[in-house]
Amino acid sequence: MKIAQELRSGNVVTMDGNLMLITKAEFSKSGRNASVMKLKMKNLITGNSTEGVYRADDKFDDVVLDHKEVKYSYNDGDNYVFMDADYNQYEITPDYMEDALKYLEDEMPCEIVMYEGRPLSIEIPTKVVREITYTEPAARGDTSGKVMKLAKLATGHEISVPAFIEIGEKVEIDTRTDEYVSRAK
Repeated sequence: MKIAQELRSGNVVTMDGNLMLITKAEFSKSGRNASVMKLKMKNLITGNSTEGVYRADDKFDDVVLDHKEVKYSYNDGDNYVFMDADYNQYEITPDYMEDALKYLEDEMPCEIVMYEGRPLSIEIPTKVVREITYTEPAARGDTSGKVMKLAKLATGHEISVPAFIEIGEKVEIDTRTDEYVSRAK
């Protein structure tokens, strides 16, 4: 059993006898109300998507899945193709890898999640280094507190970075939270 607060994108749970892949998990805590998890899920049998809000302490039956080390190879138009060390290829549709698409690049090491020999989703490393392709120049004189600005990655995804980061710099990003961690060394 897993509690809702522990669920992450890529986890598979059973709900009402159906295998549900978590495609997006967002923790929300407000001052007055109890903490909740907003989950976006895809039924692995029917392919239907659903969304729901659950209390952070709700319990879900966790499904044991196989994990296999792979590298991203290419996109064939409809699917993303990954290859393992034995040159076996695995195809995954974009529907099953929403968060991973923000950071995916050629030859990127990943883990493929499989259930009964069928590829379900992809798990990317928790921290990646990416180059900033575009960001506005920092405003002069604004040094109060933690000043952040938007920056664009090569994939088109935008993240918030400190004001001192410029175009061409490489930054380390936490893929679970989409947050800037540090400048890359």
